[in-house]
This record gives sequence, C-alpha cells and structure tokens, in this order.
Amino acid sequence: MTAVCCAVAAVLGALVHNAVARQTVGQVRKETRADLDTALDLFEYGTSREGINSVLDPPELPSELRELVHRGRRGSMVGSYRGQPVMWAAAPADDQIMAVWSPYGNTRWSLDKFDTAILGSAVLAAAAVAAAGLFLARHISRRLSTTAAVARRISAGDLDARVDESAGQRRRDGAEQDEVAAVAAALDSMAASLQSRLQAEQRFTADVAHELRTPLTGILASAELLPEGRPKEMINDRLRALHRLTEDLLEISRLDSGTERADLAAYELGPLVLRSVRATGLDAEVRIRADTVVETDRRRLDRVLANLVLNAHRHGRPPVTVTVDAPPDGTPTISVRDHGPGFPADLLHHGPQRFRTDVPGRGRGHGLGLTIAVGQAAVLGIDLHFGNAPDGGARALLTFPPQPPTEGPGHPGGRAPA
Repeated sequence: MTAVCCAVAAVLGALVHNAVARQTVGQVRKETRADLDTALDLFEYGTSREGINSVLDPPELPSELRELVHRGRRGSMVGSYRGQPVMWAAAPADDQIMAVWSPYGNTRWSLDKFDTAILGSAVLAAAAVAAAGLFLARHISRRLSTTAAVARRISAGDLDARVDESAGQRRRDGAEQDEVAAVAAALDSMAASLQSRLQAEQRFTADVAHELRTPLTGILASAELLPEGRPKEMINDRLRALHRLTEDLLEISRLDSGTERADLAAYELGPLVLRSVRATGLDAEVRIRADTVVETDRRRLDRVLANLVLNAHRHGRPPVTVTVDAPPDGTPTISVRDHGPGFPADLLHHGPQRFRTDVPGRGRGHGLGLTIAVGQAAVLGIDLHFGNAPDGGARALLTFPPQPPTEGPGHPGGRAPA
C-alpha cells in the first residue's frame, strides 16, 4: 500500500510540476520575447532602448542559443547574467545578436518551493497510508493469528475452543461479513459439528459397553456351570475375550470424556517397570541402563506398559526388550521394542486408530490396546512416540515430562513400588 501510494504521489507530483512549470516559465518566456520584439523595433529605427534589458552580443549568452541565432532563427533559454539566473531571448540584428533578458530567480525559487511542497505532501500521504495499512494489517493479522491458535487447540483435542461466539453471532446476523470473519465462522461451525459427532460416538461407545457388561457378567457366571471339557474352555475363552473388549470400550469412553485424572506419587522407575512387565506374564527382557525417581500413577503406567508389551508379542516377533534410561541431563524414557515387521506407515503417520489393525504382517485384533496406551499416557503427561528401529522392528518410546525435585525411596515423601 505504501509503495502504491508513493508511486501515485510521484506520478501526480511530476504531472503537477510539469503543468505549473510550463505555465510559469511560459509566462516569463512570453514577456521576454515581447521585450525582444520591442528591442528589435527600436534597434531598427535607431532609437534608444532604455527601460528594456537588451544587450548586443552578450558574452554570457548560452552557446546553444547563440548557434540558433547564427542560423537566422530566434529563441529563448534560461541562463545567467552577471551571476544571476535570467531568461534570455535572442534574435539576429543585422550582423549582430540582439539579446533581451528577464530576471528568473524568483521564478526558480517559486518552482523549487512548489516542488518542496509536492514532496512534503507525498511524504505525508505515504506516511498516513503506511500507518493506516499497518493498522489494518495488524488488525487482520491478529484476527488470523487468533483463528490459527484456536485451530491448533482444536487439532490438539480441545473441542470447546472457539474463535469468538459473540462475533460469530454478529456475523450470522450480517453485521460483519469480511473474509477473516467468514473463516472464523467456518472454523467455529466445523468445531461445533466435530464436537457433536465425537460426543455422539463417545455416548454410543459408553452405552454399548455398559449394556454389554451386565449380561456378559451373567453369561460368564453361567458358563462356569457347564461340564468340564473342551467346549467349556472354548466358550470361556471367547467370553473372556468379549469381556476384555467391553472393559476396553469402557476405559476408552472414560478417556474420551476427558475427566480422568492421574493419582501421582514418587516411584523408582526401574523397579516399577520391572514389576509391570513381569505382571504381564509375557517373555520380555527388561534393561535398566539408568534409574531415577519419577512422579507417575502406577496403575495407569502398568496399563500402558502391559498394552505395549502385549502388542509387541501379538504383532511383532521376539525378542521383546523394554529399556529404561534416565540420563542425568535428560528426561527419563522407556523403550518397548520387538523384532517384527515394524509399525505400518499409516499408524506412524496418523497414530493408532481403534478397530483398525488389519495390516499385513501385524496380525489382527480389535485395535484398542495402543489407543488406550496413548490415552493413558496423555493422562500421565507422557509423550508416546511410535517408530521403527533402523535395523528392523517396532519401537514405542515413552518420554516422561521434566521431573520436579523429588525425594527418593527411603527419604521423606518418597515411595517405592510395593
């Protein structure tokens, strides 16, 4: 906007300058030529030329004008006479040059003053347009930054975030209809629609799990009354799998509600991980490279580790290793790795998705284990990252948040795992 304003001011200034200069200089030139005609008449009749600034063959006459007169023509040109700017007019007079001059200093001063006024006006106009443009740009940028921040909050899971509900109402009423407002209104509408759909899905999941839980409990109890044998074992195995699925759905519905809170306490990380892995009953090697005390919820961390180890056994290949590392100048980490085909590209890009595990080489399942692990890790404030090791195999990395100063076991406030 400032550049366009400067360009317009320059063009207009040049046009106005040329018009004023043409008129002002033309008036001086006209008067000087009139004096030249009078001086030529008086020279022809041999009368005195007093009162007219006329000179014969003046040495100060500009060379261009002198050459023009030698070719038998007359003309005028700005030059100087006795150190002062003048307007010369000259014409042939017998074998001589008749030249007439008029003072040009005031005219030049007026033009310079007019040019200064044009330049000052252009600078003021450019400054005013720049200030207005900066104000408008900042206003628009601030509104766009607010909209972008709300979009990031929504993508992070805060579906209650809105740009401005009151502004959105004004936009719907037609009081404000600019492009930024339209984007903000569309974002608010999208967030509201997404929130409504997710809430409906969460309610459906919770309702289905609750409705299935009661009859499943009764069926499990009734199955115990069946006579011993292979049919009973098969029925109990399928019923237990269905019961686990129901419990997983209930857990996911609680995580989706956003009401889960961690019961934090101080634990030694190495023994805590060792106990959690052993509790799974699965074959996994635990490597404790360095130990530290962390603030966490033991039950939730057990759930995360159990699901990661179970996923490594179910979809990967042995050996499965769980590595605890706590560098002195870094944050504690837990790595769970198998030596199978690795995580599929879709999971690495989008993260775990419930009921989607039908990937070649990774087995089959209901796809809730990793989803629950991600949800519980989020409650604990732990970053769970999925990747593949350079030499093959899936690798899940748990990175704990920076730990506050905590007394270790055996000190006041410390507590080791039971």
